[in-house]
Amino acid sequence: MTTTTTTSIETGAGLAARAVSATKVYGRGDTEVRALDGVTVDFEKGRYTAIMGPSGSGKSTLMHCLAGLDTLTGGQVFIGDVDLSSLSERHLTLLRRDKIGFVFQAFNLVPTLTAIENITLPMDLAGRDPNQAWLDNVIDTVGLRDRTGHRPSELSGGQQQRVAVSRALASNPEIIFADEPTGNLDSTTGAEILDFMRKAVDEMGQTIVMVTHDPVAAAHADRAVFLVDGRIVDEISDPTAEKVLDQMKHLGHR
Repeated sequence: MTTTTTTSIETGAGLAARAVSATKVYGRGDTEVRALDGVTVDFEKGRYTAIMGPSGSGKSTLMHCLAGLDTLTGGQVFIGDVDLSSLSERHLTLLRRDKIGFVFQAFNLVPTLTAIENITLPMDLAGRDPNQAWLDNVIDTVGLRDRTGHRPSELSGGQQQRVAVSRALASNPEIIFADEPTGNLDSTTGAEILDFMRKAVDEMGQTIVMVTHDPVAAAHADRAVFLVDGRIVDEISDPTAEKVLDQMKHLGHR
């Protein structure tokens, strides 16, 4: 278990995101579901974290609340030093656009746009010019240099997900949230995407938080955090697929 120091909770120093006593309740009375039950967890800048747990454990809910896609019933979530609950809907939209990158299982590309147009779309919508040197670095890192003029229908599934990862990286966000990013890919292509994400952390200084059920995917991360019934029950540093699998088996018998 991670113990969060008082200093980090007060200042958020060195943290890209954090949850403090985060609670999320759906329904009331007999139908109440406590998806998050007092979660406190830090996500350091420049680190790659996998969030894991059985189906219904709250891992996607935690990610959605951290990313400002859903609101908490109680507690707080921060991106950097910004308490998301303090923001208006407009300012929350701006923070998601400017500070957060997203990668989903479904690639979510615009079919009529080329790869490069999909990559720069969030910045185009914001009326902001990309940093060309950074954009070139991203495109070369994910190996898309010769595919930038192609539309999604002309790309393989793996190439489409590379475009999606590039789109998340292109604005150099403070944090990237990835929800089962290899779920629609075969194992070889999935491994390539995970390697690209690992490279983004190691060589580009990105921060990635990834929800996954796959021990092999989690092994690419710096740490794996485990949820059961809306609570963090354990974490592993420098996870291997074997360690994660053992832990998941253990959780299944709790």
